[in-house]
Amino acid sequence: MRGENVTKVSVFILLGFPTAPGLQYILFLIFLLTYLFVLLENLAIILTVWSSTSLHRPMYYFLSSLSSLEIFYVSDIIPKMLDGFLLQRKRISFVGCMTQLYFFSSLVCTECVLLASMAYDRYVAICHPLRYQVIMTTGLCVQLVAFSFASGFTISMIKVYFISSATFCGSNVLNHFFCDISPILKLACTDFSTAEMVDFILAFIILVFPLIATVLSYGHITLAVLHIPSGTGRWRAFSTCASHLTVVTMFYVAMIFMYVRPQAIDTRSSNKLISAVYTVLTPIMNPLIYCLRNTEFKEALKKTLGFGQTPP
Repeated sequence: MRGENVTKVSVFILLGFPTAPGLQYILFLIFLLTYLFVLLENLAIILTVWSSTSLHRPMYYFLSSLSSLEIFYVSDIIPKMLDGFLLQRKRISFVGCMTQLYFFSSLVCTECVLLASMAYDRYVAICHPLRYQVIMTTGLCVQLVAFSFASGFTISMIKVYFISSATFCGSNVLNHFFCDISPILKLACTDFSTAEMVDFILAFIILVFPLIATVLSYGHITLAVLHIPSGTGRWRAFSTCASHLTVVTMFYVAMIFMYVRPQAIDTRSSNKLISAVYTVLTPIMNPLIYCLRNTEFKEALKKTLGFGQTPP
């Protein structure tokens, strides 16, 4: 680009899911209903936790924080998708794209640390049950949640700063339905190796260290459960972790398929499909996984919604 006049890209085009016009309206309806369902179920969890004194415990505080993340996830991405499906407005400004990327990246990073904090909560509950209330105080719970958000949003600020510093002067068509790191960097027309390296290092820190903490927590939990003499006791202890372990597995499997796949299988259509599953299906499944088998929460939810109350 030396010696040439370079016109920097100020607007991106989100290609989304190119289909026939009639199918676009069907996709609009599907994603609209999905969006409303995610909002409804996660708001119900938050309201239930904060209105039921029986649920004022660290495990449920973490659950309500996770539900808040799910609401932010879908609200960052789906409204723009709906606009594209219904009105075919696929343009997004450079600032708007970087803002969407920042919040998406921040929420992913926050969830990494929050899931590790929830694993630590389960570790203390099973390995140190007599000291659980002493260790897992409300103050510590608030600190862990605050640290999750602070670390996630701070690291993403650095990542997005370096990504936004790259020069975009060629094609402005993003082959995705939202502004993600890889599709954006593919459009850079200058050397973006620094931004790529910074993104890799920070992603490694925020993904791997919480994963190590989660694995260590469940390693100690497994050893503690195996020392329980009765089979009923072992099953009861493990069942308290099954929901969280399922969510952790889903999260890291999605991250691996989205960002750590070999280039040979990194097709654009599969990347969009996996991203859609992660950004839309996961916020639906997480509350269901946590709540369907939790009798205590289901009873509190019925009381919050006015069901199960005996008439006067």
